[in-house]
Amino acid sequence: MYIGSTHIADTFAEAFRLRFARLIVTAHDDHWLTAAIQSVAGYGTSVIGCDAEVGLERLIPAGESADGRPGAAVMLFAFSTEALARAVANRTAQCLLTCPTTAVFDGLPSAAERVPLGGHVRFFGDGYEKSRTLGGQKYWRVPVMDGEFFIAESAGVEKGVGGGNFLVQGETLEAALAAVRRGVTAIAQLPGVITPFPGGAVRSGSKVGSSYSALRASTNETFCPALVGRVATELHPDAAACIEVVIDGEHEAAVAQAMAAGIRAAAGAGILEVAAGHYGGKLGKFHFRLHDVLSAEAV
Repeated sequence: MYIGSTHIADTFAEAFRLRFARLIVTAHDDHWLTAAIQSVAGYGTSVIGCDAEVGLERLIPAGESADGRPGAAVMLFAFSTEALARAVANRTAQCLLTCPTTAVFDGLPSAAERVPLGGHVRFFGDGYEKSRTLGGQKYWRVPVMDGEFFIAESAGVEKGVGGGNFLVQGETLEAALAAVRRGVTAIAQLPGVITPFPGGAVRSGSKVGSSYSALRASTNETFCPALVGRVATELHPDAAACIEVVIDGEHEAAVAQAMAAGIRAAAGAGILEVAAGHYGGKLGKFHFRLHDVLSAEAV
């Protein structure tokens, strides 16, 4: 299969089950909203070493938010509900409580499974916090030095999918970087997905396991240009650089749609091939075949 001059490898991306929460964050203006998003998503790239994979799902115009202020939907993914609960509590307390003017609402109000949100942060109020019920939902008003921190009592948790991916192989580093930016920009327009790595890009694509017993993941040497000739390679013979885009989503369909949109946007001049990372079924049960994903998206 080709998109223009770009070959699409007949392979699949292997993804896995994660749990996710969606927080709706609002703030006084775009400056403080951006500060809140950057902070809460910080060090939230890979569950290999982070407490959660975190990213901006979408911005919410002031006229559409719960309190009439600029807002954003932020998604957090972790392996288990327990791990997600810790990440949500810690990141909310350290990054959103501390950011001037923010308020936090639950983006999954109908979810049956729930974890503490304001129910955890409220204790910072030292007994001066007050509860309030709006629209059948419980909230907390925690006194802070710019007024009050308004936050939902709990956050819903749903089953999601982590690790959807594609690998962009360029004739030059510049071509690969430009293609990844196109792909990530296209994915950002879609609901229900995030690309949690820096700028949506991963240069350190990994495989399951390592020759070092203490590591559960290590460099995917088959896609490293510097190792061509030393190890078996899966790179296009003319590729100078390979960069991965990783996608987490609320369900399989969202991840598949994002992969298709990202691949189509990334393909073009200077991009020799698009492949995907998989691990022989050792990592997860969700297999996204690139040809199938692209064919379904075209229908």
